Amino acid sequence: MKIYLVGGAVRDALLGLPVKDRDWVVVGSTPQEMLDAGYQQVGRDFPVFLHPQTHEEYALARTERKSGSGYTGFTCYAAPDVSLEDDLKRRDLTINALAQDDNGEIIDPYNGLGDLQNRLLRHVSPAFGEDPLRVLRVARFAARYAHLSFRIADETLALMREMTHAGELEHLTPERVWKETESALTTRNPQVFFQVLRDCGALRVLFPEIDSLFGVPAPARWHPEIDTGIHTLMTLSMAAMLSPQVDVRFATLCHDLGKGLTPPELWPRHHGHGPAGVKLVEQLCQRLRVPNEIRDLARLV
Repeated sequence: MKIYLVGGAVRDALLGLPVKDRDWVVVGSTPQEMLDAGYQQVGRDFPVFLHPQTHEEYALARTERKSGSGYTGFTCYAAPDVSLEDDLKRRDLTINALAQDDNGEIIDPYNGLGDLQNRLLRHVSPAFGEDPLRVLRVARFAARYAHLSFRIADETLALMREMTHAGELEHLTPERVWKETESALTTRNPQVFFQVLRDCGALRVLFPEIDSLFGVPAPARWHPEIDTGIHTLMTLSMAAMLSPQVDVRFATLCHDLGKGLTPPELWPRHHGHGPAGVKLVEQLCQRLRVPNEIRDLARLV
């Protein structure tokens, strides 16, 4: 049995960022051996255990094979013959496919260290395309690390576009979409999340109310940037500087939704766009199961 620290804890430590949660991979063990050692099994779909003292998660090394549609259609294989490299290969990004042994040595089979140095978000393998949730995860990572000048690799963004155009995102449940969105709204640069979704075509699929704002002009006297979509992301960026609260940031994101309903012949004026936008806010919040306390402020703004 060999135990390795993996994923985000390794990545953030190498970036000099605080490590919040630590996840471990166990190679060469079995569920019974883990139970005999005092670990408590918590995973239903694959063997994940809680350490008896630290309560940190320890997962048996596993592989995943696509067996159905969406992000839940996977068959997992966990056994003593699954190597660390096999386990790391199923991860989304190379910077998340790093491991550290008990001597502090970094194991990097997929050039995660190089991509960390070059500030690149790059997918590990073509299997990335089997899980549509990863489109949102990459957008969230782009927002989370924007202040460190990370960017998405061209080939990864191209794959995200392919997934979107193939209709893969339609398999996502509203709860998962909101969970990723809420996490992105807590980052230092939440506007990047929505810009990435627009870049890969996912904004039109998941947030059509926001996507429809791009290309809609506003009076240059009040909005020098003119484009309402650009204005919305700029405003969200400013809101993130002023408040850490998700409800404030989400309300800012939604504040001009009504302008997307203005007939083009009336542009660039948008009389009555405030009341008109309330219905769109309610529509968006109902579709994504947005919590009432977050929805209520967005309706007021």
